Amino acid sequence: MTLPFFLCLLTLLCLAAIGTPIGLSMIVSAVVYLFMRGQDLGLAAEQILQGIYSSFIILAVPLFIVAANIMNAGTVSERLLNFCIALVGRFRGGLGHVNVVASLIFSGMSGSAVADAAGIGKIIIDMMTKAGRYAPGYAAAITAASATIGPIIPPSIPMVMYALVSDTSIGYLFLAGIVPGLLMGGVIMTMNAYISHKRQFALEDPVPLREFPRVTFRAFPALLMPAILLYGIYGGATTPTEAAAVAAAYALVLAALVYRALSWRALYNLMANSARDAASVGLIIGAALIFNYIVASENIPAQISGLLADLDIHPLVFLLAVNILLLVLGCLLDATTIILIILPLFIPACRLLGIDLVHFGVVAVVNCMIGLITPPYGILLFVINGVTGIPLGRIIGAIWPFFFALLGALAVMILSPDLVLWLPRQFGYQG
Repeated sequence: MTLPFFLCLLTLLCLAAIGTPIGLSMIVSAVVYLFMRGQDLGLAAEQILQGIYSSFIILAVPLFIVAANIMNAGTVSERLLNFCIALVGRFRGGLGHVNVVASLIFSGMSGSAVADAAGIGKIIIDMMTKAGRYAPGYAAAITAASATIGPIIPPSIPMVMYALVSDTSIGYLFLAGIVPGLLMGGVIMTMNAYISHKRQFALEDPVPLREFPRVTFRAFPALLMPAILLYGIYGGATTPTEAAAVAAAYALVLAALVYRALSWRALYNLMANSARDAASVGLIIGAALIFNYIVASENIPAQISGLLADLDIHPLVFLLAVNILLLVLGCLLDATTIILIILPLFIPACRLLGIDLVHFGVVAVVNCMIGLITPPYGILLFVINGVTGIPLGRIIGAIWPFFFALLGALAVMILSPDLVLWLPRQFGYQG
């Protein structure tokens, strides 16, 4: 390790330790590296501009953020929730199942775990804790766990970022996330059913079957959004970025004109919040572009690949080791940082070992999402604590069964690449 790179890492760690935003920390540490190497400091700005303006794919990120925020507005989320209640609310632990199914549906609209938890998640928690039907900690825990599904089922902002650093097809990544996302939903619902029967949670009043068509009809326009999105991408009508624009436009028309759930003031606030969220993500992406330049200058990926070649390590052992490392890092770093900074270090090694990059990407993103609920620093735990006021200790105490259930699902994905790649192969993927 060279002295400039050591000082770069030291600066990054020191700034992060005192609470400096990770994007700013990376930019400052990159400037320190360039200064120590005697290079033009303007190279940092050049890397950001070239990386962002030459990558059409990045535009999908703010568009998906806008779509998510619109779909969380007004009666759109309420209609979808009523549909979920009619579908699975009649079973024991029904509102827990509603929580998971709602996340599965909203994951086809937002692509963001935080948007899922902070938006529709708060509504469901209020429903679950009303009249003491569920303990607040349990309601918050299953909400956090189900929100991790959001970035797995398409669209997915983290997978867009992974595609950016790995040069992998977004379309195939989106397809590969569908079965794992359903698996995650299945294990969370199974755990919820087990806990509900063990604790004898009360049964909800079932929605009469004669009401189901009416509830479905009211939610049908919103339920069409994932179908429009997927057809646009896989039917060849749009690129993933164009599909994100279609999703945002459809959400706006739906909320403003069809459901009439969006006033001009609400639209202004929504766009302002979306701009702030997109700018925050954009800052991290820009910083990652500089950092990736530094990592390439230090030839670190090639050194890792050479080390693995000397060790003659088995691909499965490598995959397990990387996932254990990502689980540990997930306790300390946010998912965006891991995807943009850490994963590029291992991509050349994956190619060397013959590990499919679509499979690796999906497994890594799932791992990062589990990191969002890993105590004590899982960001989703803090988000739900912030929007509901439920004590963090209660949320952490109730999250462990869902955490281990999701770890089990992750192990299945690691050991069964064919499960992850089955759907992409049906659409012509040759990996």
